[in-house]
Amino acid sequence: MIVKRLQDVIGTENDVDTETWNSRRLLLKHEGMGFSLHDTIIKAGTETLIWYRNHLEAVYCIEGEGEIETTDDGKIYPISAGTVYALDKNDRHLLRATKDMRMVCVFNPPLTGQEVHDSEGVYPLVKEDENAA
Repeated sequence: MIVKRLQDVIGTENDVDTETWNSRRLLLKHEGMGFSLHDTIIKAGTETLIWYRNHLEAVYCIEGEGEIETTDDGKIYPISAGTVYALDKNDRHLLRATKDMRMVCVFNPPLTGQEVHDSEGVYPLVKEDENAA
């Protein structure tokens, strides 16, 4: 059984803080669950280009407000506590926060832990043998 507390992740290498978001990575690829689980803060007043070309992601907002805009069609979807969205088509999007948004994020395939978005908003796909635990 795996048991963790958010407070045990904060301030460690699994607490990845950037200019627009802070992802506390709770479950990662090496734990063998087939997905990764993250507690993420999207910082108020920011906009982030994201394109999970190599991953599917489901997101559940538990605090805050903002919006997601899909770049292919320009559709804008409001986000607030209780909203879930799933990027089931590897949707390229802009994520904007008007208030800090706290999100629970699930990735498949799972992340290794230290990924950050490249210039296109993409996380790299790490092969199993590159992240042996």
